[in-house]
Amino acid sequence: MSLTPTYPPGRNLLAGKTVLVTAAAGTGIGYAVAKRAVEEGARVMISDWHERRLGEAATRIAEETGSERPATFACDVTDQAQVDALRDAAEAELGAVDVLINNAGLGGETPVVDMTDDEWQRVLDVTLNSVFRMTRAFLPGMYARKAGAIVNNASVLGWRAQKGQAHYAAAKAGVMAFTRCSALEAAEHGVRINAVAPSIAMHAFLAKVTSDELLAKLSAREAFGRPAEVWEVANVMLFLASDLASYMTGEVVPVSSQRA
Repeated sequence: MSLTPTYPPGRNLLAGKTVLVTAAAGTGIGYAVAKRAVEEGARVMISDWHERRLGEAATRIAEETGSERPATFACDVTDQAQVDALRDAAEAELGAVDVLINNAGLGGETPVVDMTDDEWQRVLDVTLNSVFRMTRAFLPGMYARKAGAIVNNASVLGWRAQKGQAHYAAAKAGVMAFTRCSALEAAEHGVRINAVAPSIAMHAFLAKVTSDELLAKLSAREAFGRPAEVWEVANVMLFLASDLASYMTGEVVPVSSQRA
């Protein structure tokens, strides 16, 4: 069974909120969640390490939504100084950041015996350490306001094994554990931290770097017999960011029929 979903209209879930999204250039989940945040009534800033693609993404969001162009700030989330500069720029532009979407991640497909230290470290630095750096940078402001929501992009690979994905799976499992632990600390300050765990969400870059055979295999394992649309993952992330999820914290929500 493969059902084509209908793109839903915005419902003002984030009206009056400010949202910062990392790794929002390109065609993936980051771009989708930034666009959906605009459609849900938020003021948005997007960030990415690639400045040209970042600017193109902001222009495309404005064109596709009919809204003003989101603010942008180039940042390498593996560099704490750049993360701190992003925080300062976001707070200056938006006044305060109500919602932080930690979307940055880096994958690859390498057997453990062939994996170099540099490859292992790079994937963990982009995918896990960046979530720590960004959360550490933005929590003090949220604590001071006694409000805020952080949503992290994890993966079903944090639960499920797949050949060639030891570094990425380890990083995503770390994102899950970090989400749960940091959420307990943040709860007493009125701040919520949750994560989503998608399996396969189709976009142009994924199609470019993944074989048709693997895409077909992964898609066949899903209940609907197809990959998720990136905006279907974004919808769940923005639900978790919204006041509708006010009692949810420390949760990792699968956006997939798979956990094992």
